[in-house]
Amino acid sequence: MPADRASDPSCPPPPLRLTLDREALAANWRALDRLSGTAQAGAAVKADGYGTGARRAVATLADAGCGDFFVAHWAEAATIADLVDPASIAVLHGPLTRADADWARASGVRPVLNSLGQVQRWRECGGGSCHLMVDSGINRLGLPLSDLGDPALDGLEIDILLSHLASAEEDTPLNARQLGRWQDARRALPHRRASLANSAGIALGSAYHGDVTRPGLALYGGVPCAALADHIRPVIRPQAAILQVRHLAAGDSVGYNATFVAPAAMTVGVIALGYADGYLRAWSGKGSVTLGGARLPVLGRVSMDMTVIDLARAPEAREGDWVTVDYDLPDAARITGLSQYELLTTLGARLARP
Repeated sequence: MPADRASDPSCPPPPLRLTLDREALAANWRALDRLSGTAQAGAAVKADGYGTGARRAVATLADAGCGDFFVAHWAEAATIADLVDPASIAVLHGPLTRADADWARASGVRPVLNSLGQVQRWRECGGGSCHLMVDSGINRLGLPLSDLGDPALDGLEIDILLSHLASAEEDTPLNARQLGRWQDARRALPHRRASLANSAGIALGSAYHGDVTRPGLALYGGVPCAALADHIRPVIRPQAAILQVRHLAAGDSVGYNATFVAPAAMTVGVIALGYADGYLRAWSGKGSVTLGGARLPVLGRVSMDMTVIDLARAPEAREGDWVTVDYDLPDAARITGLSQYELLTTLGARLARP
């Protein structure tokens, strides 16, 4: 909920919202779980559920049968810890401080340890069951393979042994190299479960699945590779209200820098959505919305809080009418040049998430 509504529940809702198709979200998880074979599909719910609203995403996924949830920060874990068993929540960034480790122990949330320093920090606070990330070639977080024989790892209670693919959506030899390194780590370290595949990694086949897969983008309607295209349904719909209907004369310009000039008299609408809400300037002159089945193009440059649309195909449109933003993720990525991940996670807090 946006901060203004949280502080004053009587405050009217904003004229923009992000609707979530919970049935489609659950269906996407079930499809990815089936494609994971004998592995169980978990869910990456970091970045506020990839922008969809973590609490409503987690509740929906848990009802569908998901039993493992992955976040980046401790605050993200705290946001959802009352919805599921805290032990089912993994914090990917691990304990940077003793306070992080102490909170994990007290709450029951599982840390993902990424370095020998984090292993030591976890042991110093009392230790217990944890997850361990090994770096198989992406060179972000994770224990270097050269550290796998370190005595500091002896007796570590590893639930999930993780690694992360760098280019799962591509046909590249790096995938097989990472698979081999992950398998080496599995042989070197005792663990209960193992996890390598993200959304696109699921499509690489059973060798990449381990015991737990970690889809993210595909849960929320993104299609990272062609092999998943027939299995994934759209999940989100940004919507905004028309703030004003305006009548332009031929030669009138629209918006900053006059990038659109009316070729003839026309009617336009100003909607309550702009780049502060994640509807970035990449949509200027390229985006569209729908109202009553009619597709209405975006005119001129997207502003911080407003975007102008052509109402020629919706002559009955009035102030207060809601339009749905055309935001199919694969198509949106092609139109804007933004990644599907950016399109999801930059959607702003001002969009109500009912």
